[in-house]
Amino acid sequence: MSANRSRRALASGGRQALASKGPGGARCKLDAEQLRVLEAVLDAGPAASGWSDQCWTLARIAEIAHRRFGVEYTLAGLDLLLHRIGWSVQVPSRKAIERDEGYQLPPYAPELNPVEGVWSHLKRSLANLTKHSLDQLTALVKTRLKRMQYRPRLIEGLIAKTGLDLQPLTLSKTA
Repeated sequence: MSANRSRRALASGGRQALASKGPGGARCKLDAEQLRVLEAVLDAGPAASGWSDQCWTLARIAEIAHRRFGVEYTLAGLDLLLHRIGWSVQVPSRKAIERDEGYQLPPYAPELNPVEGVWSHLKRSLANLTKHSLDQLTALVKTRLKRMQYRPRLIEGLIAKTGLDLQPLTLSKTA
């Protein structure tokens, strides 16, 4: 709530008008018991649900929610739900996989995101160019991105610069 809105609410309804009305957004599609069942399924691992590896993905969990409870979640909505029940997306390093451990990444870490390297490289290649219209600039950006697509060593270098392995995402219970 903005400062002006808070001031008006206080003036018209007193301190009670400023009391929280609870969390915003849509209500959870799963009740408390269904959340406990989902958590038990996640704890059991993907193999117990018919997948051959031990890698939970958001798409797999969405499928479980649909099969068991008849509800559909977007991947973003499912990510929020999992965070709420104490699970987080993990990108384990090779050694962590061997030890069956994972590392939680910070919420925003551009140095760990290869896409940031792509954009940095692209911006440097466009630095001293002048274009007369947005269409010309768009065409140039598309051309430069297409050139990068045919330079696999460049892309590999941008990924290597992050120090991350290209392993599938897994989920782990946060403390």
